[in-house]
Amino acid sequence: MEQQDLNKRLLIALALSFLVFVGYSYLFPPQQVQNPQAQQATAAQQAPATPALSNKTTPSPISADNSVRKQASAAPQAEHAYAPLVNVVSNTFNMTIDKLGRISQFELLEKKYQNAEGHKPQILGKNVAKPLEIRFADAALNQEAFNTPYTASLSGTVDAKDKAVTLILTQQLSRVTVTKVLTVQPNGAYDVEIKTSKPEAYFVTPGHRPMADNSMYMLVRGALIKTPDGVITTIEDGEAKGDEVFKNAIIASAFDRYVATMFYDFKGGMDVSILKVGEGDPLIFVTGKPSMHLGGYIGPKEYKILESINPELTDAIEFGWFTFLSKPFFKVLLWIHSVIGNWGWAIILFTLLVKLVLFPLSFKGMMSMQKLKDLAPKMKELKEKYKDDPAKLNMKMMELYKKHGANPMGGCLPMLLQIPVFFALYRVLLNADELQGAVWIPGWIDNLAAADPYYILPILMGASMWFQQKITPNNFTDPLQEKIFQFFPILMALMFIIMPFPSGLVLYWVVNNIFTIGQQYYINKKYEQYKAAKKGK
Repeated sequence: MEQQDLNKRLLIALALSFLVFVGYSYLFPPQQVQNPQAQQATAAQQAPATPALSNKTTPSPISADNSVRKQASAAPQAEHAYAPLVNVVSNTFNMTIDKLGRISQFELLEKKYQNAEGHKPQILGKNVAKPLEIRFADAALNQEAFNTPYTASLSGTVDAKDKAVTLILTQQLSRVTVTKVLTVQPNGAYDVEIKTSKPEAYFVTPGHRPMADNSMYMLVRGALIKTPDGVITTIEDGEAKGDEVFKNAIIASAFDRYVATMFYDFKGGMDVSILKVGEGDPLIFVTGKPSMHLGGYIGPKEYKILESINPELTDAIEFGWFTFLSKPFFKVLLWIHSVIGNWGWAIILFTLLVKLVLFPLSFKGMMSMQKLKDLAPKMKELKEKYKDDPAKLNMKMMELYKKHGANPMGGCLPMLLQIPVFFALYRVLLNADELQGAVWIPGWIDNLAAADPYYILPILMGASMWFQQKITPNNFTDPLQEKIFQFFPILMALMFIIMPFPSGLVLYWVVNNIFTIGQQYYINKKYEQYKAAKKGK
C-alpha cells in the first residue's frame, strides 16, 4: 500500500470514527435524555427511593453494605417529606433543605445557566435520593425516619451571600436522635457533622446524580470515587453492578456534564458502597458512624471553585476515556485564559501551541509525503515489473525510498497523534463548565458552550477543509476513497449546522484547519527549495 493511500485511509478512519463517536449519540440518543426532573423521576420509579436495610442493629460496615443491596425496598414517605424547612441563598444558588433534613433542591442563579426563556435550572430531580439523606439498617427505624420531620435552628430564608451559615437539623426518633450540624459556604461547599444519640447502623448519600443539561451528546454521567492511593474509578450510568465497595475513599461524587454533588474526607476516608438503581445507574452511600464529619459540595464543576475548596477536588472533573490527555490540556487552557481573559482567544492560542509542538513531526511527515508523490511513477513501474515477485518488489521499493530519503511511514505518526489530541480536546470543550456563557466576540459568539447562531463557524470549517485538500498532495488509488474524501468537507459542515455543536469546539477545528493550511504552504515552499537545491548539485 502506498503511503499516500495509507495517510488518506487514516484520515477517513478519523472522520468516520468522529461521526460514530458524536453523530450516533445525536441521532440515537439514550432514553434518559429528556427533561432533567422527568428523567430522574423515571429512574426513581424504576428503583427504590428508600431502601430498608437489614434488621441487624450493629453490623460491620461490609455486612451492612451487603444488606443495602440485597434488601432494598421502597419505604413509604409522608406527604411532608419534600416540604421546605429552610432556604439558603447565595449570589450563585438557592439551596432548599426539606423536612427530612436533606438538600431537596439546588437552583443555579447565575445568568449563564439560564435557558432562552430565562428559567433557572434546578439540578436535583424529584422522587430520587437527595444529598444528606440518611437510611438506617433497621427496616422499622428506616421507615419511621422517613415519616418523622426534622426541626431546624433557623427557618425561612437564610442569607449566605457574604459568609457561611450554620444550621442545626434535629430528628427525634423513638429510640435515637439524629443531629446534623450543617455549615454552608457561599460557593456551594458545606461541612456536615452527623451524630446519633446511640449507635445505629446507617448510611448517608450525596444523592442521585444531578442534571443541568439535557443535550444529546455522548456524555459521561454517573459516579466517581477516588481512593487514597490516587486511583479514580468512574462508574457510568447503566454500568453499575451494585456490588462495588471502596474502603477509605477520599472523594465520592455523583456527576453530570456540568454539575456534581459530592462528599469528601481527606483525613479519615469514607467506606463507600454503590447501589444499583434504575437501568444500572450508580447511587453512592457512605457508611455512617455515631459521630462523623464530612465535607460536601453541590454545584457546577468549575475548576477554580473546586480548587479553592481543596485542590484534590479538581480530580472530580471527569472527561471520559481521554481524561489522561484532557486534564493537562484543560490546565493549559486555564493558564492561557488566566493570562488573556478570553476563552475564544485561549482556544486559538492553545491550537497554535499544539501545532507548534507537533510541527517537527508534521514537517518530516509532510516532506515525506511530497517525496512519495514525486516517486509515484517509479513506484508504479516497479509494481508492474515485479508484480509476480512480492519479495523482490519490497526490496526494490525499500531501495527507492532509501535512495531518495523518503520514509513510507513518515506521514502516519503526525496523523495518528492528531486522533487522541482531537478527541481529548473535544471532551474538554464539551464538558468544561467554564465555557458556559463565555463570550468570544460580542454580538456573534456570546456563549462558547452553545452553537454558532449564524452558522458562520461551521461554514468556515467546511471551506477550510476543502481548501486544505486542494493544497495537500493526493495520490489516491481507490476511487471510492477519493470520493469520500472530496465530499467529507460538505458532510462535516452540514453535520455541524444540523447538530448544535458547541461553538468552542467548531472554533478549534476552524483554527486548526487554518494553521494546517499555513503549515502546508510553508512545507510546499521548503520542498520546492529542496528540489531546486538537489537539481543544482
